[in-house]
Amino acid sequence: MLTGQALLYFIYVVAAASVILAGEAFYLSLAGRRSRRVAVNHRLRRIADDAPAERALQGLLRERGLTDSGDFISGFVWLNRLYTQSGVTGNPLTFATSFFLTGLALALLLWFFVGLAAPAAFIVFLVVGFALPLLILRRARRKRVQKFAGQLPDALDMIVRSLRAGHPASVAIGLVAREMPDPLGTEFGIVADEITFGLSMEQAVRKLSERVGFEGLHLLSVSLSIQSKTGGNLTEILSNLSSVLRERQKLRLKIRALSAEGRASAWIISLFPIAMFLILQIISPSYYGKVWGNPVILPVFLTFGFWALLGDYIMYRMVAFDF
Repeated sequence: MLTGQALLYFIYVVAAASVILAGEAFYLSLAGRRSRRVAVNHRLRRIADDAPAERALQGLLRERGLTDSGDFISGFVWLNRLYTQSGVTGNPLTFATSFFLTGLALALLLWFFVGLAAPAAFIVFLVVGFALPLLILRRARRKRVQKFAGQLPDALDMIVRSLRAGHPASVAIGLVAREMPDPLGTEFGIVADEITFGLSMEQAVRKLSERVGFEGLHLLSVSLSIQSKTGGNLTEILSNLSSVLRERQKLRLKIRALSAEGRASAWIISLFPIAMFLILQIISPSYYGKVWGNPVILPVFLTFGFWALLGDYIMYRMVAFDF
């Protein structure tokens, strides 16, 4: 039998041990979560969740709108390609349905409660339900490709250094997948996993080019194909390709800097009439008088709006360069 004082000491020891164990468990939990958060790319965060490599690969492909083998899942290949290359993750059907239902709800709301005309409400439905998601996907794809283009030369240099150190190409690609952030890290990780599960490097890089949509990857795919068929120094090929891509990136940034004035002028010219109209409506609402009741006002506004959009498109094409 324990005396009262010994029992009290025993309770103190158990309480202290419980606090220490609870603190350790809390720390390990936070450390595990932090290790997943600080992982440099999305693929490493999936692997950190202790998922099997094959299941992690299938999950990465499915959330990009692809089958388990990396092929397009939809019959509308151009739309599936746009969704995949945009980098948006999730079910493509859910993405499209959300915009469709939002556009439908907004159009019905404007029609029933605001009194908007049925043709105008239908236009709102078309813009929100169909045009807006396409614009979002195109913008996301453009920004993702630009970021990928900035990362690819460094990734190729890393592969070249790894090859010169004596590592095989698959190990060099796996190194890039571990060290590079998104979007390049996850994409090269998918390539490394596909090579591990039986695809050739040429096939894996070709699928990578289809997923990303960057023409520099097409050059990489062609280079690997030629090297595999005719031979040659792979490190020299990749080193030269890295130099070419880096010079093209410098040229793109230089052209963007030189065309900045034209782009700024286009924005100012386009937004100035709208800004002046809003200012006049706030300062003097009666400035336009009874002009809104004139039946000619709608055709005039549509005509001038069309010409303004045409001018914006012309200015955009004047400062947009494909290279």
